Amino acid sequence: MQNILFLGDSLTAGYGLQNTAIESFPARIEQKVNAAQLEYKVINAGLSGDTSGGGLNRIDYWLSKPVSIFVLELGINDIIRGISPQTTLRNLQAIIDRVKTRYPNVKIALMGMQIPAFIPSTFAVQFNAIYLKLANDNHTAFVPFFLDGIAGKSQFNLPDRLHPNAEGYKVIADNVWPVIQKLLMDHPKG
Repeated sequence: MQNILFLGDSLTAGYGLQNTAIESFPARIEQKVNAAQLEYKVINAGLSGDTSGGGLNRIDYWLSKPVSIFVLELGINDIIRGISPQTTLRNLQAIIDRVKTRYPNVKIALMGMQIPAFIPSTFAVQFNAIYLKLANDNHTAFVPFFLDGIAGKSQFNLPDRLHPNAEGYKVIADNVWPVIQKLLMDHPKG
């Protein structure tokens, strides 16, 4: 059995959900993997509050088990902490480099984040550009905006309006599944 590793923050961990084992983003993808009768094990390495630097510090631990598919969802907490987009870019690139070095045949899916357009600033423009740059530079599968279709919609979010609820993760999984499914189908078996 091959592994799909999801490295992320609270959006991967499933912050605030009743049952992360069945409602989180990785769990929703695992349900789709199982329904398609694909032989992959999902590993949820989400940690609430994590930054790109935190992910970089944690990645070696998670690479102790073989990884066939790597899903990277980090960076939004960097903004909250005032970390520069350049630092976020360097950290995310270093994570990708470590994964590729350890598992050269790994397939990678990058989950992009965006600062809303109503917050105009050079910082926002720089941050929004890092994910496309990473995807292009590393030839990864790419989801431009992880929260597409649920951001700002109360019916898909917890009362904090920042974290998806169980219904929100269904929407995210439906949006992201075609990207991950293609990687699973394209990945060599064994």
